[in-house]
Amino acid sequence: MEKLINDFSFGLFIWQTIIFVGLIFLLKKFAWKPILDAVNEREEGIKNALLSADNARKEMQNLQADNQRILQEARLERDAMLKDAREIKEKMVSDAKNEAQAQGLKMIEQAKAAIESEKNAALAELKLQVSTLSIEIAEKLLEDELSNKATQVKLVEKMLGDAKLS
Repeated sequence: MEKLINDFSFGLFIWQTIIFVGLIFLLKKFAWKPILDAVNEREEGIKNALLSADNARKEMQNLQADNQRILQEARLERDAMLKDAREIKEKMVSDAKNEAQAQGLKMIEQAKAAIESEKNAALAELKLQVSTLSIEIAEKLLEDELSNKATQVKLVEKMLGDAKLS
């Protein structure tokens, strides 16, 4: 350090000071502003990046909330559709049962009516056959009885006697 103090030159010191001040002036004029602008731009870029990241985070939260809401609505809608489908199925089954029961009753009534009509037809045919058979039997009996003349006269007298009594 003593050597520095012994070798100190006042002229050299002034020139170094002038060069230093000139260097600072040149740096201020040409380099300081671009350096500060670059630093400010970088600071603004970092701020914008942080704001964008924060906005993106908020947007993601909003999207997640919307997704949850949409998912919940979809679940509710699905449940409502399933409930409606079950109700429609139960109604269709009930309607089918009622219709089948009504058809069954109708078929039973038709069968009863058909049986009654067949019964009446059978009774009518039976009566017809009985009457035809009775007439045939009566014809044969009358033929036998009316085959001789004496029986015929006797039958006519009997009929006349019955007619007078009535």
